[in-house]
Amino acid sequence: MIIKLPVLFEGSVGEQTLYTLFDIGATFSCIHPEFAEKIGTLEKLHRLLEVATASEGAFIKVTHRIITDFYIHDIRMSDEFMVVPGLSEEAILGATSLQKWRIKLDFEHDTVIIDPKIAKAILKNLK
Repeated sequence: MIIKLPVLFEGSVGEQTLYTLFDIGATFSCIHPEFAEKIGTLEKLHRLLEVATASEGAFIKVTHRIITDFYIHDIRMSDEFMVVPGLSEEAILGATSLQKWRIKLDFEHDTVIIDPKIAKAILKNLK
């Protein structure tokens, strides 16, 4: 089961609405390089990150990330997204981000649930 929804991303360069896959099986949040460059400044990772793919024994080398704000149900959140060459999706919101923002997936209604009080509390602590 998957949920894919349009999500507004805002960064230091611009904004884009991307069809985002909500994936509890992905550890990191990821973004396609084409869209990352239109949203924010790519930051080189100090250490190369090798990410396993669905193909057995296949890895993708990730060298950059962006830090971007994103909006779900008009609630502003922020996180890092790994810039993944050849990513099949425009963006993926992975388990780390889902847990950080306490986002719940409602597969029955094909949507996500966010407690606005939780998001406000987290943003307050980030300041």
